Amino acid sequence: MRHIFKWLAASALSLAAVTGAQAQTAPKAITIATEGAYAPWNFTGPDGKAAGFEVDLAKDLCARMKIECTIVIQDWDGLIPALTVGKFDVIMASMFITDKRLEVIDFSRPYAIDPSSFAVAKTSALAKSGLGGKFDLNKEGEAQASIDKIKPLVKGQTIGVQAATTNQQFLKKYFDGVVDIREYKTTEQHDLDLAAGRVDGLFAQQTSLAATLAKPEYAEFEIAGPGFLGGVFGRGTGAGFRKTDTALRDQFNAAIGEAIADGTIKRLSEQWLKSDVTPPQ
Repeated sequence: MRHIFKWLAASALSLAAVTGAQAQTAPKAITIATEGAYAPWNFTGPDGKAAGFEVDLAKDLCARMKIECTIVIQDWDGLIPALTVGKFDVIMASMFITDKRLEVIDFSRPYAIDPSSFAVAKTSALAKSGLGGKFDLNKEGEAQASIDKIKPLVKGQTIGVQAATTNQQFLKKYFDGVVDIREYKTTEQHDLDLAAGRVDGLFAQQTSLAATLAKPEYAEFEIAGPGFLGGVFGRGTGAGFRKTDTALRDQFNAAIGEAIADGTIKRLSEQWLKSDVTPPQ
């Protein structure tokens, strides 16, 4: 009888192991969500379909993994809640990998690194200051010294930023009380207000700002001041997953590594973003 119990216990453990392994097997078909309102990273084309750097990268990664992928558009502020309840399987929407987000979801390795900066009028004090460079917020001394130089140059101005983003967190942390922070649901909305003169400047990723300022109506504006990375901006841009989907995350990690190594991310980012945002290997 004792042997029977041992056999049953061993069988139960084996079945649990098999079931666990099956639960961690990556699916053959997934749905990837993007915002569709953050050109040129992701946007909605004239045909109503998603397009942009992250959309092309998603298609490339899916082909490498031999997974059938459907790409859908989801409002920015609903991306993480919708992922966690199973509305889709992956987020690829220029989302920074931060400690706060990692409390709720998991991320792939970074597939892009892109600093954030101000865009202001060419005649403004910040534009004329000559301040530049790139600063890691994890190196507080250097970064804070740069921020302190910017503050008097933008004091009292109205700066537009997309709500619920790390860009908003940056302004709240370092410029609250210095500038009037005006929040928008999408970057498209704050771009329109900049052209209309309802804000003095914007704060966003440099590649997104560059795409906006390339349009004729923004000829009097430019990206000014340093670019900022690290700190509230986390570890770069990655794909988001439910914490239980470890096998799918691992497949994405391998595919992203291949896309970095063979130059695909460099090619796609230079095509869409006019800049190489490839992260280190």
